[in-house]
Amino acid sequence: MGLMALRPIVKWGDPVLHSPAASVADIDGTVTALVDDMVQTMYAAPGIGLAAPQIGIPLRVIVIDLSVGEEKGQLIKLVNPEIVEREGEQRQEEGCLSLPGFGGTPTRPARVVVKGLDLEGNERSYAATDLLARAFCHEIDHIDGLLFVDRLSPLKRDLLKRKLRKKARTNDWDE
Repeated sequence: MGLMALRPIVKWGDPVLHSPAASVADIDGTVTALVDDMVQTMYAAPGIGLAAPQIGIPLRVIVIDLSVGEEKGQLIKLVNPEIVEREGEQRQEEGCLSLPGFGGTPTRPARVVVKGLDLEGNERSYAATDLLARAFCHEIDHIDGLLFVDRLSPLKRDLLKRKLRKKARTNDWDE
């Protein structure tokens, strides 16, 4: 077990958040160390999900824990995750660690099936509804270079982006 480290969370406007991340070709020690750091960073934030681009690493790796570390067995670590099924629609308020102080209500599928690899390289599949479905969509959007802002109506999106550009310019994120 190496030394786990908290990593700074990059904010909206950083190019790593706005371009698709690369697939992980080989789940090696670097990737497992990255995941450990991501989990610790997510819990410290605190947040229920984190994608590698949010700590400046353009790889397709996500971690999710709806219990924020409170319950054993809730932690999901996925490499190269993809949504293979989606159905229905839900709209709930979402926030993002890369956009502190901002929220929005994107339209998400009510149910998704997500496939990816665990850290042993075995294929894992999750069927998710409600908050977990939203968390999967939110984190997989991150590795696709999208943020919840990009999923809002054009009017709301433009309004929010105007405020975000100002924050990014002055680097004035109230955390």
